[in-house]
Amino acid sequence: MEITAKTAQQLRLTEEEFELIKTKLGRVPNFNELCAFSGMWSEHCSYKNSIKWLKTLPREGGKMLVKAGEENAGLMDIGDNLGVVFKIESHNHPSAIEPFQGAATGVGGIHRDIFTMGARPIAALNSLRFGKLEEDKTKHLLAGVVHGIGHYGNCFGVPTVGGEIYFDQSYHTNPLVNAMSVGIVKAGETVSATAEGLGNPVMFVGSATGKDGIGGASFASADISEESAKELPAVQVGDPFQEKKLLEACLEVIQTGAVVGMQDMGAAGIICSTAEMSAKGGVGMRIDLDKVPTRQANMKTWELLLSESQERMLLVAQKGREAEVEAVFEKWDLPCSVIGEVTDDGLLKFYMHGELEAELPAHDLVLGGGAPQYERAYTEPKYLAEIAKFNADDIAVPQDLQQVAEVMMGLPTIASKQWIYNQYDSMVGIANSSTNQPSDAAVVAIKNTTKAVAITTDCNSRYVYADPYKGAMIAVSEAARNIVCSGGSPLGVTNCLNFGNPYDPEVYYQFVNAIRGMGDACRKFDTPVTGGNVSFYNQNPDGPVNPTPTIGMVGMLEDIADKMTLDFKQAGDVIYVLGNITNDLGCSEYLHTFHGVTKSTAPYFNLDEEFALQQSVSALIKNKLVASAHDVSEGGLFVTLCEAGFNRGLGFTLNTTKDIRTDAWLFGEGQSRVVVSVSTDKQEAFEKAVEGTPFTKVGVVTNGEVLVDQQDWATISSWKNIYDNAIGKKLAKV
Repeated sequence: MEITAKTAQQLRLTEEEFELIKTKLGRVPNFNELCAFSGMWSEHCSYKNSIKWLKTLPREGGKMLVKAGEENAGLMDIGDNLGVVFKIESHNHPSAIEPFQGAATGVGGIHRDIFTMGARPIAALNSLRFGKLEEDKTKHLLAGVVHGIGHYGNCFGVPTVGGEIYFDQSYHTNPLVNAMSVGIVKAGETVSATAEGLGNPVMFVGSATGKDGIGGASFASADISEESAKELPAVQVGDPFQEKKLLEACLEVIQTGAVVGMQDMGAAGIICSTAEMSAKGGVGMRIDLDKVPTRQANMKTWELLLSESQERMLLVAQKGREAEVEAVFEKWDLPCSVIGEVTDDGLLKFYMHGELEAELPAHDLVLGGGAPQYERAYTEPKYLAEIAKFNADDIAVPQDLQQVAEVMMGLPTIASKQWIYNQYDSMVGIANSSTNQPSDAAVVAIKNTTKAVAITTDCNSRYVYADPYKGAMIAVSEAARNIVCSGGSPLGVTNCLNFGNPYDPEVYYQFVNAIRGMGDACRKFDTPVTGGNVSFYNQNPDGPVNPTPTIGMVGMLEDIADKMTLDFKQAGDVIYVLGNITNDLGCSEYLHTFHGVTKSTAPYFNLDEEFALQQSVSALIKNKLVASAHDVSEGGLFVTLCEAGFNRGLGFTLNTTKDIRTDAWLFGEGQSRVVVSVSTDKQEAFEKAVEGTPFTKVGVVTNGEVLVDQQDWATISSWKNIYDNAIGKKLAKV
């Protein structure tokens, strides 16, 4: 067939990119080669519209053991000859089309990124976004995604320990499914995703290859439309039991010392893993595709190159030690085949039955090599002018604030997510110390040590929509605050950057300024960005999703005994708010839901104040001056106090002040605030310790009564009933 610019456009390449490919090859590519470029130069693989700005993020320093982007996941030193490996990635487009498999394979893929480096996954988290829960489509997507996450994680044997979920109309067509994995590895036992050594065998290990997932990378680099439903083959199919065997086999084969390099066959399948490993090692490969195990007959060259069938790895072994590698995979009943060898010419040569089907320069295919890098135009979104006009004085304070609080407590974004997390196994595989002790971040013990890691995912996209720069800073700061409130010290960040179409200048403005805000906050907290994922094209005919730069953060507790929980401990303890209580309603759930204001300014935030607050909270916890710590976030102070009371059935008194409007006091979401409870015998020492930090005594812990300005607001159990059952009632028919 004749290959033209039109052929390239059908494969989601531009005419300019087609001309660039011809220049790099010195000829017109054949169809197989063009398909390879289509996968590798897709936004999903090449980051061609984002890499310029990603390079501005802090990517070194702290306790990083590898530079950002060097490996499949970030690696940071936690002492005792141990490292923590972590990464977050999106599986948004597949989940929009087939929610169960889309979410399940997202979980499988992120775990492979961890154990392909030699680390054992110990925890999973997720960050989810859906449309309004009242809509049948949302219920269908939510049920499928949660089932997929739970099924894969539970069967694979890694606990799901935390996450977040929001509901907003902007995600109606395009839900966001971001999955995070965290693993632990011993020093000296990591494996790099590289190829080297002339003549070393290239081995295919894991599940056989099928036609599922073909073109998944390019599918994830396009807007979602009604036609997307016809692209079901682009959604992969996962097998968690097969992945569990692959995990154990990979960790065991590393111990043989016969492995030179290894990489997951994720997006863009074989072409991606061969290209990236070769480019990193400065080598080439000769691959016989007819030696790749398949589960469907007569697969074509381009299908084998681009298939994203799950549970597969590419491995380079030391020549002469193939039998050792094969023995391990045979033990675990997994396919293992030598499909080629390492060459020294930098070329990828793919053969079928002895016939050369494609010849490609590895370096020209990959990010940082010959893949194009673009600088897109951006302009300030028009809606920001409307946001600037917001004036809280135009909002009347409701007469019945208790009724408002009842509405707030039942909002799906605020209410208990137990309908969701009850489907996840949070205990499988390890002793997860946070399960029965609620804390702002998940705290997971590291076996055979006193150490623990604190892990969280955070992003309020409404704040980012209102002010991309400030909103992204808040996302990083809240993640750090959650870790600090749990007794940990922030270590590093992985991000999942979910935005609309990068060719839209207003969307690109959101992206650029979110990156700027993220970078400034990460530098402040000394939490380098170890890697992550950019997911553009989260857009449908109605427009883009809210900009959602999800932050996955890992922190460290040297001694798990220093863990701090969020729940009140005993009646009589004094309740304080650390940080400034501001007359702020901006972007609050209260303003959005109760008053229907969809465009308001981002909440109060000051990065220096935030950093100082976290330093103060960390010292209070270290010196054991507080009995609980819980940050104020969605829903404001009243929701925070209720959440602190639920675990032990303890209520509270709350006294407002006249200089702050009462609805802002109760429901405002001004940032940099933490609620702590203090036993009376430590009250004097506490107040002395927080000199220099704004603090307000707002009430005391009760045996169950809830009193606001001396008025009876029922009991904590009645609030818990609303909180616990809100989502379940809406999903009763699912």
